[in-house]
Amino acid sequence: MCAASISADGTEFATYTPDHSIDLTPDLRILHFNDVYHLDPSSAEPVGGAARFQTAVDEYKSAERFNGQPELITLFSGDAFNPSLESSVTKGSHMVPILNQLGTACACVGNHDLDFGVKQFEYLTGKCTFPWLVANIFDPALGDDVPIAYLQKTHMITSSNGIKIGLVGLGEREWLDTVNALPPNIVYKSATETAKQLIPELRKAGADMVIVLSHAREPNDIKLAENLNGEADLILGGHDHYYSHRLVNGTHVLRSGSDFKQLSYLEAWRRPGSAGDETKGRWQFAIRRRDIVSAIAEDKPTLSLVDELTAKLKQSLEKAVGWTAAPLDARFTTVRVKESNLGNFVCDIMRLHYQADCVIMASGTIRGDQIYPPGPVRVKDITDCFPFEDPVVVLRVTGQAILDALENGVSLYPALEGRFPQVSNIKYEFDPSKPPGSRITKWELGGVTADLKKEYVLCTRGYMARGKDGFTSLLAKSEGGTVEEIVNEESGILISMMLRQYFMALKVLDQWIYWSPSMENHWNRVVSDIDHHHPHLRPNSTTTSPTASPKVTHQGDAQDDSRPRKRPRASDDGEEGWGNWTAARLRQRRCSAVPFNERVVDNATPAKNTEEMRRIDRQMHIMRRVARKWRRLAGVPSRLGDTLTEEEYEADWTKAIAPRVEGRIIVVGEGGK
Repeated sequence: MCAASISADGTEFATYTPDHSIDLTPDLRILHFNDVYHLDPSSAEPVGGAARFQTAVDEYKSAERFNGQPELITLFSGDAFNPSLESSVTKGSHMVPILNQLGTACACVGNHDLDFGVKQFEYLTGKCTFPWLVANIFDPALGDDVPIAYLQKTHMITSSNGIKIGLVGLGEREWLDTVNALPPNIVYKSATETAKQLIPELRKAGADMVIVLSHAREPNDIKLAENLNGEADLILGGHDHYYSHRLVNGTHVLRSGSDFKQLSYLEAWRRPGSAGDETKGRWQFAIRRRDIVSAIAEDKPTLSLVDELTAKLKQSLEKAVGWTAAPLDARFTTVRVKESNLGNFVCDIMRLHYQADCVIMASGTIRGDQIYPPGPVRVKDITDCFPFEDPVVVLRVTGQAILDALENGVSLYPALEGRFPQVSNIKYEFDPSKPPGSRITKWELGGVTADLKKEYVLCTRGYMARGKDGFTSLLAKSEGGTVEEIVNEESGILISMMLRQYFMALKVLDQWIYWSPSMENHWNRVVSDIDHHHPHLRPNSTTTSPTASPKVTHQGDAQDDSRPRKRPRASDDGEEGWGNWTAARLRQRRCSAVPFNERVVDNATPAKNTEEMRRIDRQMHIMRRVARKWRRLAGVPSRLGDTLTEEEYEADWTKAIAPRVEGRIIVVGEGGK
């Protein structure tokens, strides 16, 4: 029976109830959560959101029904600093004030907390008001038996009524292979072996309760509980994004959902006569799940904090993170029916980042529906073009599964369907005159005919690994399919994040101060390999003050070759006249986007040109709509404009990209053009 009443909003219900009624005041009160990414609520229930989550936490801290009871102890099981669109700008720093404000008492490191490298993680944890733990992942470069990032192995908390809680942090071996930013020669130690060594030490130091904070898959946590045979009282896990509870050999194994949408509230009573007893079953627990639904009011101070953080993010969106010397073709009329230079570029980065054999990316991933002209590439351009928050995954599939995926991708051609496949290290020909399912007439992987029975490492989106858009041949085992996941959705990173890190690697001025050697080595390799397909232009000169000012003598129209010729004003040179939208003038205006200062990791200073850039975006949106309609009515096709030459490229703070079309996708037969 639960000792506390159900919340008025009806979102709290029992997960585990003691086998008999307990009317005594609990000896301990604990709140647990894990894997939080987004500050704002979602559209579906439970909506979550940091502000509503704070309201629920505050209720357990100080509601009248808890008067006279021990103070709440809040514990977190990892993954907060990535992945999200916000973190692509802040590198995780926006989550620090949220975690602090929640009153977090201790946390275990998660794999995504290390996505920006160990140096950035050390910086972020240094601003946290609570310790982070891991006891079984070591960096030999720091010394013998020293955990990664100098983290603590254990931590002791003394509750408000004097009870001591010993905490151990544990990670799993599997997710180490998914984090490219780790230092070399990382040493992993068995979670069971580590726990069996440290738990007796905590008991000897006076721990009345021992809790394992884990960031591992549920089967690994269950195996740990089986091996410990009751030595730990609780295993509070993370990494999985669902809610689950198991009682294994006297140890409660719990994970508490994700993304501020759920939490667990635990009350604990010491069993009579268990003080100093080293046998299992020292504590009795009541565990409740709380869903964060829209009926929960948003905490106003937290809402103000979220508004402040997102306002800074919006200012940063207008800043340039890179430079393109070639127009980037993201039009639906390109990416959904044929090869795109932007599709090639992004697929190549995906493949090289994960060292996969090949990539298939559904073209619906690319949402820009425009040509991004030569010049600055802003944060906003990346997040608008790649807004989806399902991470990149890596699968082990047969050649037949890849062929089936390609067939599915071209099955609805020439309809502008998002399933059309953009690829890397694959070349395919298809004949749309043939029946769907047999349109691929020829295909190669790595320059040779693929073996249908051989297994290959394929990089793609989590969306496709869930069998969406007809990609059933890529359906992962976790979704009921047969495909093995090497990097699953919980371990992969967002495409927008991948592109941000790539552009960080290209910068020559104002480089990120927390760019660790392991990050540097990894991305330098990726940049070098990309250069074989998509050459980079080096800055002509460097100065101490980064600028972005291309010459404006270039007359090629990078935005649209077939825009309407009728001018809305009498003067072609007027502010709103068509003369203001030549490729050269457009680049000149866009170059008011100042470079993103990677050294500013906490705040985004207001950009003077923010409103001007937004105005340009609005005008460009209207012009693209008008131009598309005019082209359709006039029957005039559009094409890419000219690229920048090395003489024109004068941004001194970064290398410029120049993605190319390479003949990876060929249409033959009746539909060929």
